[in-house]
Amino acid sequence: MSDPLDFTDRHVFVAGGTSGINLGIAEGFARRGARLAVLSRSQDKVDAAVAKLVDLGAEAAGFAADVRDADAVASALQAAADRFGPIDVLVSGAAGNFPAPATGMSANGFKSVVDIDLLGSFHVLRAAHPLLARPGGCAINISAPQAFMPMALQAHVCAAKAGVDMLTRVLAMEWGPEGLRVNSIVPGPIDGTEGMARLAPGASARKMVERTVPMGRMGTVEDVANCALLLASPLAGYISGQVLAVDGGWSLSGASQAMGAMAMAFAGKAKGAEKAS
Repeated sequence: MSDPLDFTDRHVFVAGGTSGINLGIAEGFARRGARLAVLSRSQDKVDAAVAKLVDLGAEAAGFAADVRDADAVASALQAAADRFGPIDVLVSGAAGNFPAPATGMSANGFKSVVDIDLLGSFHVLRAAHPLLARPGGCAINISAPQAFMPMALQAHVCAAKAGVDMLTRVLAMEWGPEGLRVNSIVPGPIDGTEGMARLAPGASARKMVERTVPMGRMGTVEDVANCALLLASPLAGYISGQVLAVDGGWSLSGASQAMGAMAMAFAGKAKGAEKAS
């Protein structure tokens, strides 16, 4: 019996795949034999990510493009398909964030996050649609707990990620008859990521987060990568339109209040440091 988690010679495209969780997902697929294409704004980050994937034994390519630029995204996806063939697995994970109260956030600040998270996801998904392998192709959006857990100082992210999850559900309905699946992964508190560094800086904040997780620990990038591997595999062949939290039960415990409090404390410290400088 063949290994359902063997992605040898399958084409995996990861938007935002040059750092953090998204790079970890790309690395997970690379270890399983996939051919990888990654995209982000920074050419330096693209080059570094491709080098890491090649070191893991993968055939890999990278593209520098801003997900807010629909034409640039479409060009990158087409170039990847020209090199590696139809896209078997699309991971859309570009995101932006900063803690700020709604009344203290500029219109441009709010728009920037919505444009990266929501509009960027739409650009990636729409451009990838004609390039996805049929049947059996799948798309995985990387969402966030803010999509369904209201958090102070996160109005922009809450709005954007809620849109991403609804986009996931709509596209699962529209694309299902073509043999395509679309799902969202919602990482909880994941250790070593920029998001946790911003929202829970320092040892005391880390311990507070761990106390709110029923499993008693932060997650790892590998935890999220393993979920992506599962959703992209034949084992999940009848799973579509789902928003799956990878958070150790964290979202069940009212953790948004603790995260909101930490975000407010972090924003206060940042404001104080700005005044002192």
